[in-house]
Amino acid sequence: MSIKLGVPSKGRLMEKTFDWFGARGVGLSRSESEREYAGAVTGVEGVDLVLLSAGEIPRELAAGRIHLGVTGTDLVREKLVQWDQQVEPLAELGFGQADLIVAVPACWIDVDTLDDLDAAAAAFRARHGFRMRIATKYHRLVRDYLRAGGVADYQLVDSQGATEGTVKNLTAEAVADITSTGETLRANHLKVLSEEPVLRSQATLFRSRAAKMAPGDREALKALCATLGL
Repeated sequence: MSIKLGVPSKGRLMEKTFDWFGARGVGLSRSESEREYAGAVTGVEGVDLVLLSAGEIPRELAAGRIHLGVTGTDLVREKLVQWDQQVEPLAELGFGQADLIVAVPACWIDVDTLDDLDAAAAAFRARHGFRMRIATKYHRLVRDYLRAGGVADYQLVDSQGATEGTVKNLTAEAVADITSTGETLRANHLKVLSEEPVLRSQATLFRSRAAKMAPGDREALKALCATLGL
């Protein structure tokens, strides 16, 4: 047996994760073969590297197929019901920061808060006969946030492509999306509500509460955490 560590399989998240572990004495490298999911770990015994998409990692952790995984807080909280009963955050890695926000057309000068959005949504329904559409990939998080903020007359519509473009394309009236700089929102003539974001996210190392461990695995996990300074 061995500890399975799931890491994003490509892009800046993978590179930054490799850098973070490397700076703490644990070398991660991708296999030379074409199989993207294969990799190697040096500097600590009994740990296997599994390369996955960031979106797959929360489910693999919850299923207990990997012991540790690096992914965004937003993905864990969106994909896992009662996420804190399924995984435990071990360390925030200090990169991949982004806020999940609600944004409306910049020309809605009277809409700046959730109360304003609620009033606008009620007026929209009275005028058009259907609920204001908010495009998002984060249904669970956004629904909970809007409910807590007292916004009622809306419907969430699924966005699989570029969420920011849905207002311009007339398939939604507002959006809820991840942003790090806000540039894309501004380019699409959208403004962020002046409220706390739905969620502040960053790349985080999570431990699965479901993964089974042999006695040797516990020692390997302990040694890995000690090496990483956790």
